[in-house]
Order: sequence, then C-alpha cells, then structure tokens
Amino acid sequence: MAAHQDRIERQAKLLERIPMNGDDALCPDVSQLLGKLGALYGANTALPARRRALQRDLGELVETGQIEPVNPGGKPLRYRRRKGAAVEGDNHRYVLELIRETVRNVVETEFPAGHLDGVWRRFLQADTDVGLGPDKMRVVTDTQRLCPADIRPKVLADVLEALALSRTLKASYRDRDDKTTNPTIHPQAFVQRGPRAYVYALKNDEPGPVRMYALHRFLKTAVGDEPVRQAVGFNLEEKISSGQADFAEGETVDLELLARGYVAELLRDCPLCSAQCIEDEPEGHPFAVRIKARVPATGQLLRWLLGCGDNLQILAPERLRGVVAAQVAKTAALYASTTAGATA
Repeated sequence: MAAHQDRIERQAKLLERIPMNGDDALCPDVSQLLGKLGALYGANTALPARRRALQRDLGELVETGQIEPVNPGGKPLRYRRRKGAAVEGDNHRYVLELIRETVRNVVETEFPAGHLDGVWRRFLQADTDVGLGPDKMRVVTDTQRLCPADIRPKVLADVLEALALSRTLKASYRDRDDKTTNPTIHPQAFVQRGPRAYVYALKNDEPGPVRMYALHRFLKTAVGDEPVRQAVGFNLEEKISSGQADFAEGETVDLELLARGYVAELLRDCPLCSAQCIEDEPEGHPFAVRIKARVPATGQLLRWLLGCGDNLQILAPERLRGVVAAQVAKTAALYASTTAGATA
C-alpha cells in the first residue's frame, strides 16, 4: 500500500477514536490512542518510534483543523474533533462512511426491542461519537420533572463499588417510619425510578426476599470485604418489565378502556403493550376508541390513568375502576369548597 494511502487510513482511524463531544477529561491522549491503535504503527516497531509516528499524525490533523487539543500546553495533551471542521479528501469520504456505518450499527443493535433509550446512550458515549452530542440530541420526559432525592456522594460511590466488585455493603439505613437499622446488605442491582434511585439487595443472612433500598435513606455506608450472596433467580430486566421496580407484585391486569382526545391519539402511536387491541367507537359515541391491553399492575399505571382525566374511562377490571373512581371522588371533594385549604 502506498505510504500516502497508509497515512490517510491511519489518520481516519485516529479520527474514529477521537470524540467530538463529552468532558475534556474523557478526551484521549497519545498514550491512550497508542494503546488502542498501536498496531497501525507497526506491531514490531519500537514503542518510541510508534509514539513519534502517532504524534506526527496528530500534528497534521491539528494543522488541517480536524482536531484540537482541549488542554493547550497541558501534559499530556488531550484531543477532540473540531465541530464543523471541513474534513478533506479521502479522510472526508472515510469519516462520512464511518458515521453512516456507526449509526446503522447502533440502531440495528439497540433498537430491535423498540426502545430508544439504548440508542441514545450509545450515541452519547465517547467511543461511539458521530457528532450527535447533547447540543443536538436530548431526551425529555413527558412527566413533571422533580428535583432528585438528596443522596450522599459517598453512599452512591459505595453502592456502585459494592455492585462492581460483588461485595457486601455495611449500612446505616433510615426507613419511611424514621426507624434506623444497621444491616449488612448484598447488592444485586441498581435502578433509578424517576428522581429516586434504589439498590436491590438481600438483607443480612436472609435468603430472600430481594428488597429495594432507597439510596437517599442511607445515612452511612462502607464496602465490606465479604463476597456478595447472589439471590436465586434474580433478574433485573424481569423486575422492571413485570413492574416490580414500581413496588408491584408482578401481577398483570387485562385493561379495557375508552379513550378520546389526545389520549386516543397517544395510544394509537404508542400502545400500552405490543398486543394492544384498539377499535374505533361508532360515530356519535362520546369516546373515540376502545382499547384492550394486558399490562403490569403498578402504581405507575394508576398514576397514568388518573392523569388522563376525562379523556379516559376504565371499563375493566372492575376493581381498578373502583380504585380510580374513589380517588377521583376524593380529589373532587377537595375542590368542592370555594375556599383554598378547606377540608372536605
């Protein structure tokens, strides 16, 4: 291969490893790039010679305006691709094809389940960088955003370390009744549900159940030396998909609903489940569609049903219909008085 073409391909692969977005501290230096791409500079070549060759390539990329040091004058220098930089010649074609291929691979790998969150996470990772950073792509929740629960930084660090090392966690924990205990827990998994974060864990020597501990309720923690006990049959994905991350018991319900307005349109676009059945109601009916779906019975479901207001009516199951009717009646009673703060 001609030396010119060899240089072009080396520099294109360097660009592949240098992100355009992210924290300065995550941008690679010469040693990190050499660790990932050292073979491109001759597997049998002495390390100092490979380092000098890589530094020459980086220098050319800086001169042509394709990359820039994020810490000029620092040691070691760290590099980032310049936003909007014109990539010249064969490098331009290579990088364009690289971006297309990366996007295709991420979508094909992460999207089969129909959930976009995996796609977004991959695009925002430094090693997958294709210029789709937080300045161009954000995920916005459609629920009221609350400030996150206050978690002690050391608690978060200890929980994640115990999970990563499969070690126990010695803790001082205050429950909802303000009672403080000092268990040794065996962390199984971590989940964030809205503004609160939880760790699934076994308590002391108990074989079960796996409990959910809220991180903001830990007063003190320390990573233990003992190996963690694994809960038999525990699976985080199953916990989430069955609704148990929302403190449910894994129970499902067969919903039958009438919907209209924005709720009807929402459920046409975003079904409650993959097997949802939706049918139009006759003309003149007060509701637009009838929906049937089997879903986990969770607090999240109840909150969503209540939040739909009069754009939705529950037909079945009768028990859930009764719960919603009671909640709506209590809420209506609070507003029966014209005086704010009066109790019904």
